[in-house]
Amino acid sequence: MSLLIKGGTVTNADETRRADVYCADGIIKAVGENLDVPAGAEVVAAGGALVIPGGIDPHTHMELPFMGTVTSDNFLTGPAAGLAGGTTMIIDFVIPAPDVRPMDAYKVWRKNAEKAPSDYSFHVAITNWNDAVEEDMGILTREHGVNSFKHFMAYKGAIMLDDEKLLHSFARCQELGALCTVHAENGDLVYMLQQEMLKKGITGPEGHVQSRPPEVEGEAANRAIRIAQVLNAPIYIVHVSCRDALEPIIRARRDGQRVYGECLVQHLVVDDSVHYNKDAQVARAHVMSPPFRPKEHQAALWEGLQSGFLQTTASDHCCFCADQKAMGADDFTKIPNGTGAIEDRMSVLWDQGVVSGKLTPNEFVGLTSAHAAQIFNVYPRKGVIREGADADIVVWDPDASRTISVDTHHQNIDYNIYEGMTVKGLAQKTISQGKVVWDGKNLNVEEGAGRYIDRPAFPPVFGAVERAKSLRVPRAVDRS
Repeated sequence: MSLLIKGGTVTNADETRRADVYCADGIIKAVGENLDVPAGAEVVAAGGALVIPGGIDPHTHMELPFMGTVTSDNFLTGPAAGLAGGTTMIIDFVIPAPDVRPMDAYKVWRKNAEKAPSDYSFHVAITNWNDAVEEDMGILTREHGVNSFKHFMAYKGAIMLDDEKLLHSFARCQELGALCTVHAENGDLVYMLQQEMLKKGITGPEGHVQSRPPEVEGEAANRAIRIAQVLNAPIYIVHVSCRDALEPIIRARRDGQRVYGECLVQHLVVDDSVHYNKDAQVARAHVMSPPFRPKEHQAALWEGLQSGFLQTTASDHCCFCADQKAMGADDFTKIPNGTGAIEDRMSVLWDQGVVSGKLTPNEFVGLTSAHAAQIFNVYPRKGVIREGADADIVVWDPDASRTISVDTHHQNIDYNIYEGMTVKGLAQKTISQGKVVWDGKNLNVEEGAGRYIDRPAFPPVFGAVERAKSLRVPRAVDRS
């Protein structure tokens, strides 16, 4: 099967040029003008449009068991919605219960993902520390193409890691050439503030944002970065939502530390007023962690993206329908945390970033695709329009517009956090593995067409492995 994308402007993170793109067998075979293409190739007209690498969403949660329920989007429906918005690959999270071995959880997620219509990979969360976890990290890295491990500093009593376990896992990541990813919120402080809210009789969604102020995120981000600094371990802070968490990233990067920051597009445009909506169902729908912040934090995040201190944008797609959110109708601590955002990530960022003049089209490509591919070591297979790369491509119409609505989205969720927002910039065509899977109106996806993408480990930093080993402290006796 072959495909010719003709008449478009190829836009990568580092260059823009007028060129046609020829694809065959799921690979980009040629990029240029006046290409010699075999007869019978399918032609996609891209006149007036940009031809960009397929989006990579580095932070999703499909079929995640969480807070007494399971996310409403599975590995078929969620990635399919992503394709409608221009996202052709996701990196999802394997999250074991603390008493489950990471390898056992990984096998469950791999099985669930067999239905995926587009390519995927996994981060694996470390939710406990013992010899089995240490062994499994090595197996996952060396044999299964996992080069990033997630660490939750929040969710006390569930999947939160204390500093000692964090230290062990960070050091192990450094030994393996893997990247430490971190959910930075001080779980002990959040728990204390939650109890304080409940004692005051604050049980609604407003208690969620009040118990997770910016300071708890900033403290945790700084602590994680400092631990990583001592170990010389590369670290990636997920869903940076406020100035308090951005500032330690800026300080560390200026000092030469290898720190990366991820921003959720919804944190750029939705503010904390949603948590006080008089309609409790609407307020519950927006409950996620970290919560939405006052507008001044949005300005800081935009500055972080523009200056390069934040490198990626994600959706943290974690869907729960209204009936699931209602589990916390009388207690905000029981509201499942998460929102749906995979389908609209790229359009909202284009509209609010490029159309507004904050970002260039090349920076947009970097933030939605190329940087994630580079950071998680799948570049140049992904994240670029180049000969030899996977034919995951979006024909992007910069002038087309639509109004976002639950009535027209493809996500398996009964509300949309961007409801009623009109955005400019759409995926006119989405091409996955050289096949048009979204034609601007209809999805044509194949269950199970997605491939698991190995992400090789990185060469360890010179001298850092021995230093990490030397700093490993004896494991305390487990008294749980």
